[in-house]
Amino acid sequence: MLVTLLLTPLIAAALMALVRPRAWLEFIHALAAVGGLAVGLIVAVRVWRGDVPAAIGGLLRADGLSALMVVVITLLGAIAALYGLGYIRAEYDDTHLTRVRSFFGLFHLFLFTMLLAVTTDNLGIMWVAIEGTTLATAFLVNLHNTPRSLEAAYKYLILSSVGIALAFIGTALLYYAGASRAGEIAVNWTSLRAAASSLNPQVVRLAFAFILVGYGTKAGLAPMHTWLPDAHSEAPAPISALMSGVLLNVGLYALMRFKTIADIAVGANFAGPWFVGIGLLSLAVAAVFLVRQRNYKRMLAYSSVEHVGIICMGLGFGGYWGVLGALLHVINHALSKSLLFLLSGNILLKYQTTDIRRVRGLLRASPLTAGAFLTGILALIGLPPFGLFMSEFLIFRAGLESGPVWVVVLGITLLVVVFAGMLSSVNQMLYGAPFEKVEHGDVLRWSLAPIVVNFTLLLVLGLTLPHAVTEALEAALRVLGVTHA
Repeated sequence: MLVTLLLTPLIAAALMALVRPRAWLEFIHALAAVGGLAVGLIVAVRVWRGDVPAAIGGLLRADGLSALMVVVITLLGAIAALYGLGYIRAEYDDTHLTRVRSFFGLFHLFLFTMLLAVTTDNLGIMWVAIEGTTLATAFLVNLHNTPRSLEAAYKYLILSSVGIALAFIGTALLYYAGASRAGEIAVNWTSLRAAASSLNPQVVRLAFAFILVGYGTKAGLAPMHTWLPDAHSEAPAPISALMSGVLLNVGLYALMRFKTIADIAVGANFAGPWFVGIGLLSLAVAAVFLVRQRNYKRMLAYSSVEHVGIICMGLGFGGYWGVLGALLHVINHALSKSLLFLLSGNILLKYQTTDIRRVRGLLRASPLTAGAFLTGILALIGLPPFGLFMSEFLIFRAGLESGPVWVVVLGITLLVVVFAGMLSSVNQMLYGAPFEKVEHGDVLRWSLAPIVVNFTLLLVLGLTLPHAVTEALEAALRVLGVTHA
């Protein structure tokens, strides 16, 4: 089943290169995305029932953390894919079939690389897969082929490649730490986890520093985040939704795996403060840029830096509630940010600009888009009854229990700054008189139908934790070595 999960987007991408009629391209695109979601759910259910699916001699393996990531990737991949059908039709007519084919093909290569990264047991393959996400998305960032998109793509490619090179050094050092103490061991998670207590602690500390900076760059953590606002604001809306809602989580996934090994090898007091520090720095940097942001897509991108920082703080605070809150925040942020980036596509098609100062009267010009955008922003800034309120509450509760308290106070203060900055920006967009050339009425009304799933899940996760979600989170927590006291 893991092989089927990976082959679905890969075969779809290959067919995109062979098929000519646009209708066939769109059919394969939609079928592969929905089929991938179905296969992903089957894999996840098997894991949650106690099975550990494996394939290709153990190179592919899915545990509780993998299953959680597979569901996030395939669910948001399907939502973005369905929205993308209407979005790409609005952007490119039949005279631009080459770009349409590039978009659909690279979209599925992007999904394939992310799925491979979270379902392989081999650290080397995971490293290659994460680098593959960079190559697939760099072309998508430059899909519009403008000077700004080209600059953003180069910046993204160079910084991500530097980060992934540092991650490679860290991975090699971790392997050396195992080989020097425990003899020859396979470069996979299960072997490293089993041998973690015998790893050379000095080498593990050095390896973790490289890995934190390397995969932290991919996760968008400050100060390595500088590629993120440019790339996310220049990419087509469905790709921005996946990059912000899913790709950052793949970087976090790698960090969580390595942190688990470091915790066993050198103790939880080593990696935890690093995560809290870099998380707080990310939150502070995002707050500064969100106070008076003039580009609504960059506003959403900096918000991603903020939320990745909050997740890292939860992982750093540690304990059952801290890590549970971090995992829950991974889901909530993915749901809220993806829907907002999809809505930003509607706003861009309507106003032909990402400048907040040139978007006026959104409520009157596009009532459905405006209402959904405002609701999504309220969810994103952590207001009840949406899920982000609960996950942020759990994270800062863990911070109060583990300390230091000033970190929690500073974190909440920065959240208030973000709250005020984002509401002020959105307020400018919603009210006032639309420019005369802007026609009344929503664009792509039916294309927005899939985001009902995002709103529903955000509301459910804000009111309760369904049994299935609790089981999924508990399975992921066990992989990370966390149990309820």
